[in-house]
Parts: sequence; structure tokens; C-alpha cells
Amino acid sequence: MQPSERGNFATKLGIVLATAGSAVGLGNVWRFPYMAGENGGAMFIVIYFVCVLLLGIPCMISEFIIGRHAQSNTARAFRKMSGGTAWSLIGYMGVLTGFLITGYYAVVSGWCLHYIWASVVGHLKGDPAYFGQFFRDFSTHPGKPIFWLVVIMLMTYLVVEHGVQKGIERASKILMPTLFILLLIIVVASCLLPGASEGIKFLLKPNWSALNHNVFLSALGQSFYSLSIAMGCICTYASYFSRQTNLANSAIQIGVIDSIVAILAGLMIFPAAFSVGVEPDAGPSLIFITLPNVFQQAFSSVPVVGYAISLMFYGLLSLAALTSLMSLVEVSTAFCHEEMHLTRKSATFLVVSAASVIGVFCSLSLGGYDGLQLFGMSLFDIFDFVTGQIFLPMVGFFTCIFIGWFVPHKIVRDEFTNWGTLRGTFFHFYLFLVKYVCPLCIFFIFLHQFGLI
Repeated sequence: MQPSERGNFATKLGIVLATAGSAVGLGNVWRFPYMAGENGGAMFIVIYFVCVLLLGIPCMISEFIIGRHAQSNTARAFRKMSGGTAWSLIGYMGVLTGFLITGYYAVVSGWCLHYIWASVVGHLKGDPAYFGQFFRDFSTHPGKPIFWLVVIMLMTYLVVEHGVQKGIERASKILMPTLFILLLIIVVASCLLPGASEGIKFLLKPNWSALNHNVFLSALGQSFYSLSIAMGCICTYASYFSRQTNLANSAIQIGVIDSIVAILAGLMIFPAAFSVGVEPDAGPSLIFITLPNVFQQAFSSVPVVGYAISLMFYGLLSLAALTSLMSLVEVSTAFCHEEMHLTRKSATFLVVSAASVIGVFCSLSLGGYDGLQLFGMSLFDIFDFVTGQIFLPMVGFFTCIFIGWFVPHKIVRDEFTNWGTLRGTFFHFYLFLVKYVCPLCIFFIFLHQFGLI
């Protein structure tokens, strides 16, 4: 397949919104707030911003360079740029990582859809124990989560099968503004609650006494994961960029959008939590167990508002999950389309079907099926562990080494400066970060995840 036959983003806005949609997902709306809650709030956020600048944006630019230069799916892009050497394995590993993540990510995405339905029919009412039991009963049910998994994967299929411009770009121009509008509405409602100022203070006023190495390493890890680095999404989307796209500016814009969404997610959650006396360190159970109770209590004087906020919140989560699923499915779809010479429709159907099968088994494993447990872990947890704590850091680490030490600097500079048409003021700083700082940061993330530092 010649590059001219491939789809491309039609507008600069489409590039930014689609790629930001890839980065903005449950990692921002779910993981960021509870990570901030567990690590001192504002102090975590300050360190997070620094880490995005020193790690997230340089890694994103590196994937942009590889994807746009090769104008191919992630696996072929690395193969082209490495001359068919062993470095090409990074690309294949990136595609595999993105595919495996798609399977279990779709499970959580389906949960978000179910909570929209639960909000509509009025099931999200009760005491804290009720919400905990409600989530456990649903997530371990053999059929209900699978139904919602299939629904959201079908939605993803209907977008991705239409291609880059008519599918992903068009959907992103609708979904991302809608996501922001919902986010801002909930933030305003949350910040107007009595006692909300303590939650705002927690997020925006740094407590320097909270600074320790765990806060730094947690912020470092969050900056890496929240931008969808090392799972093939960024590289694949970059292959649809035009030669005039300013890669550095695009990475900065996406990093800013991603960070703003994360901060707004915090402002959406913690003012409401503080207003009803809920601790900010609720952990991973925050959005499915803690928050329904928070919204119910916070807006108890005006139940209709609480109903609307709950509905909008889970709608927001579903939009964030859908935009990320679109990019994850596109990684494998581009691979099957170009390497297996399938039509886009057939490639998308194959990827969605196979990822859904993985999702089904991951979902069933949460119900305690013995055949889907290994080493005391569910299949869902195994996929999460292997992709998140092993594959992603490995792909990110070797991508930085590849760009910084293997790819000729002239190629990197030409892509960075659009063949000399842009000023390369920060090129040497970028190259220094990619060669030395980013690999070291990712290595620290890897060690921290395994409790070695």
C-alpha cells in the first residue's frame, strides 16, 4: 500500500482533537483524581506538570516522528526506520500492547455505560454499603458486563470502520467538545457546593511537607500513562499527519489539553467529596463506589440536580473511554489493513471481534471462575499487570533509545523542524531529554511499580 492511498486528517483541529481524544481517557478522569488524592493533591499536580514536560511531551514527539516519517502502521513504521533490524520488534510489541489493552479496557468502558443506565433508571440510590454491593454484584455477573462491553465495542466499530477523516476525525470533533462541556458543567456544580473550597484548596494549594519520593514517582508514572504513550496510538495517528504538521506544537497542545482535563476531573470530584466529608484517597474504587454516594449526599437538597450530575458524569466517563477505544482499535486495524491486506471494514471487524473475546474472558474472570484465575489473579488483573507494568515501560524505554541513539539525528531533526521550515530552537534540548532523561525516568517508573524503589 502506497502512502498516498492512506487516510489523513483533514484539519489541524482534527489532528489535535483526535490525538487528544486518544490521550484523554479513564486515565485522566478516573486514575488521575485518585492518584492525586493518595499523593497529597496539589503537590502531586505540580510534580505531574513537570513530568509531562520532561517525559510525556518528548516521548510523544518521538512517536510522532516515527509515525509520520514512515507513514505506516506502528509495526511497519519501526521496521522501515530500523532497516528491518531487531529494533522493529518494538513496533510489533507496541501493536500487541495496544491490542491487549483494548480487551480489558473495553470491560471498564462497558461499566461506564452500565452506570449511565443505572443513573437513568434510578438504581444509584442508597447508603455507601449499597453502592459497594451494587458494583460487586454487577462486575461479577456473568452476563450484564458482557452486554455493555459488546455495546461500546460496536460503537467503536461504527466509528473506526469509516476511516480517519469520516470516522475518527469527525467523531472526535463531536465527542471532545461534548466531553469538555459536560466536564465544565459538573465542575461548576461541584465547586458551588457548601464546603467545596476545602476540596479546591486541596487540589490547588501545594503542601510542600507532602513531597516525598513516592509522590514524585507516582506523578512520573501518571504522566507516562495518561498520554497514551507506548501503546501504538500516538505513532499510528501520526502516520496520518500531513508533512506541514508542527509536531512539537501538536504535542504541547495535546499535553496541555490532557492536563487541563485531568485538573478539571479533580475539580469535579474533590470539592463534592470534601463537601460531604469523604476522604480524597478512596483509590481505584472512587468512580464506581465512592462517587455515586458522594453525588447523592452532596445534592440531597435538590435530588433532581444530583440525578442530572450523576448521569452527566457517567456520560462523560463513557465519552472519554470511547475516544481512547477508538485509538486503541485503530492501532490494530491499521496493522491488519496494511500487513494482512484486508479492507478497512474487515480489519476493523476482526480487531473488534478478537478484542471483545478477550474482554469477555477478562470480565468472566472477575466472577471467580477457577479456570480464569492464575497465581491468585483474575485474567483481568493479569492483562492489566502485564501490559501496564511490563509492556508499556519496555516499549517506551526502547522507543526513546531507538530515537535518541539509533535513528540518524538528521532524520529526527528534519521531522522536528519540518525539513528546516520551522525553527528548531529546542531540538537539542528535546534530543537530550530523549537520550538521557526519558529512559532514566521510565526505568524509575518500572522499578517503582515493582516496589524496588
